[in-house]
Amino acid sequence: MVLIRQRITLVQTRKPQKITVNDELRWFGESLGLFSERDRDKSCYRLFLELIKAAKTQKLTSSDELAELLGLSRGTVVHHLIKLRRAGLVLIEGKRYVLRADNLEVLVDDIRRDVERTCEEMKHAAKEIDEMLGL
Repeated sequence: MVLIRQRITLVQTRKPQKITVNDELRWFGESLGLFSERDRDKSCYRLFLELIKAAKTQKLTSSDELAELLGLSRGTVVHHLIKLRRAGLVLIEGKRYVLRADNLEVLVDDIRRDVERTCEEMKHAAKEIDEMLGL
C-alpha cells in the first residue's frame, strides 16, 4: 500500500431539500470538495460512485477497468484517482484502487479521526512555537 500526503477539504454547503440518493451523494462529495463546476461530464462523481459500488464487495479495480466501465480516458480516471487519494478516500494496492472504507459512514469516521489527529499535532506544534516565541 502506497501512502501519499493527505489533503482533507471540508466544504460547508447546504444539504439538498430534495432527498434522492444522487442528491445526497453529490452533496456528500461536494462537502468533501471533490466535485467542481469544471467537471462538466461529472466524471469524478461517476468514478466515486463506481468506487462506492466496488467497496461493497471489497473489489479492487484498475484505472483501465474504471476507464472502460465509465467510458472515460485513462488519463481522466487517473487524474480523479489521484485527487481522491490525496483526499484520503482511496487507497492503492499494486495497480488497483479501492475506497478506503467499505461504507460511507466508516469513511466519515476515518476522516474525522484524521482531522482530529492533524489538529492535535498542530496544537502541539503551536504550543512549542509559542514557547519558542515567549508567548
